[in-house]
Amino acid sequence: MSYDLMVFERTKAPTTKKEFMAWYEKQTEWEEEHDYQTISVSSPALQNWFMEMKEKFPPMNGEYAPNDDALDEDENLELHMVDYSIGYNVIYAAFSWSVADEAYELMRSLAQKHKVGFFDVSGDDGDIILPDGIMIK
Repeated sequence: MSYDLMVFERTKAPTTKKEFMAWYEKQTEWEEEHDYQTISVSSPALQNWFMEMKEKFPPMNGEYAPNDDALDEDENLELHMVDYSIGYNVIYAAFSWSVADEAYELMRSLAQKHKVGFFDVSGDDGDIILPDGIMIK
């Protein structure tokens, strides 16, 4: 089992928890017409978030995945690899539990920096936080 977080395009997401959760369920049906590994399908804000996030937490798959040489050189890199699912309006990230705290902190701060929303999918309370710090309840 993984530790899951998500960022989302704030202009596309509902602003009540009930509506947001229904929207989230729809987004994670993964029915969009693309491969979910290509960042160019996302909004500019999500693309910018991803390009910075991948520096610390690289993707397992796709064009930005580290090659075998990089993995051999940095034994810590594999722990930080993430299974990203990239949609038009969301990027879902599945982390190793061993990096959960680090992933949460960086993902949330970069979400605020790049003005995208943040959803703690694996959290007990499932915090949904907009870029301005307002929590959807």
